[in-house]
Amino acid sequence: YDNFDLNDYLAVSDEKQAELDQITDTDEYNTALAAAQYEQWRNKAISDTYEPGSVFKIITLATALEANVVSESSTFYCGGSITVLGRDADDPINCWKTTGHGTQTLAEAAQIYCNVALVEIGLLIGAKTSWDYYHRFGLFDETGIDLGGEADSQWWDEDTFCDPDNESSLAAASFGQTFNVTPLQMITAVSAAANGGYLLKPYVVSSVTDASGNVVLSNERTVVRQVISEETSKRVCAILESVVSADGGTGKNAYVAGYRIAGKTGTTTKTATEAATGKKEYMVSFCGIAPADDPQYAILVILDNPSQDSGIYVSGGNMVAPVVGGMFSEILPYMGVEPEYTEDEKATADVIMPSLVDTGLSDAESQLGDLGLDVRVVGDGDTVTAQLPAANAEIVPGTTVILYTGGAPPGDQVSVPDLSDMTVAEAREALQSVGLFLNSSGATGSSAVVSKQYTDAGEQVAYGSVIKVTFSDSSIQGQY
Repeated sequence: YDNFDLNDYLAVSDEKQAELDQITDTDEYNTALAAAQYEQWRNKAISDTYEPGSVFKIITLATALEANVVSESSTFYCGGSITVLGRDADDPINCWKTTGHGTQTLAEAAQIYCNVALVEIGLLIGAKTSWDYYHRFGLFDETGIDLGGEADSQWWDEDTFCDPDNESSLAAASFGQTFNVTPLQMITAVSAAANGGYLLKPYVVSSVTDASGNVVLSNERTVVRQVISEETSKRVCAILESVVSADGGTGKNAYVAGYRIAGKTGTTTKTATEAATGKKEYMVSFCGIAPADDPQYAILVILDNPSQDSGIYVSGGNMVAPVVGGMFSEILPYMGVEPEYTEDEKATADVIMPSLVDTGLSDAESQLGDLGLDVRVVGDGDTVTAQLPAANAEIVPGTTVILYTGGAPPGDQVSVPDLSDMTVAEAREALQSVGLFLNSSGATGSSAVVSKQYTDAGEQVAYGSVIKVTFSDSSIQGQY
């Protein structure tokens, strides 16, 4: 955070220090200061636990495929709810779609976040096998990461979970509810499901050297165990990719043109908070994996109690998937992963501006036309003397590029407009009207609208600047 100085790690934020300065008793002050420091240093990814929700369906899916109790051709019926042994018939487990999803395949059950289908899958696996795989995925143990303060997960005891007369715990666990894990345990388990089946010991520091250059500590890839086969892992990734790529997938807002992204959304209520206060709060999340056909990177983002008054439906698909997609859109090119566009993606993907300065005007216009860009010429010359946007800028197709054939662009500052909820065409036109250009990431299509702009509305920027935004598909509102 911008209020934390790594070079002065004992200092607390100015706001907290102002509170501490009101304390006159020395002992009370020191106690309060220590508590403030601990809270500031606390790493929620390893020291806090949470209910993972539907991200955990990745583990249920991997277990079911490995145990050979389901296949891609399996079908499941959702009538809106399901009653399991040990749970009163008047208190069934409900799906978010109370009217039910009907008959669905394994991939469709993952895509549309169907809890009923996942309960059916969990029952097919069985409590004992599920429990064994939770252990194999490392969900009962600390990961051993090279950081302090790692917490442990919170589960039922094995006898309760495996009680043959009560399947309610198994049913709830199958879709990620009524137990707690750390975010680090969750992403480590997901990585095992995606990377070929290998549970790895996570680490932060690659190596430490002394003043003489001698390596005094070194961490290397450490396999704890193989949890599932490489073939099962590939099948898991293929299904998770469909959560992002399929029209009905709840993770489609993590889509990045040219890249194969896999993942799973998650939305859970804080049951303890609701029981204690009567107030409903949420944890929403998305776990993304890329590239789906050769997994190298995994990201887990969790929003703790996001605003319910933002106008965005509270769910992992609407709130978090666009964040992860935006991160992948920067990480993958930076790490040298080359995009591979389909024909449809080529038509909608952002294009890279060529360098046109000192190029003949007709040649420059021809190049831009081939890229799907329009042209506005300023000047009467035959040779391009300047261009907006600059060479190598990434902009949406259909943009009107400005070519100068004499003189230079104005050096004015302009105000960035508010692009909230605009379509691609609307955002492009709104920016062009003030001399700015659009760079996009995220969902495409007629129902895609701006969910985030990276330069705030009203901010002053140079004329000709490129404004990056993320688009989300508004059609998945109401889905988790």
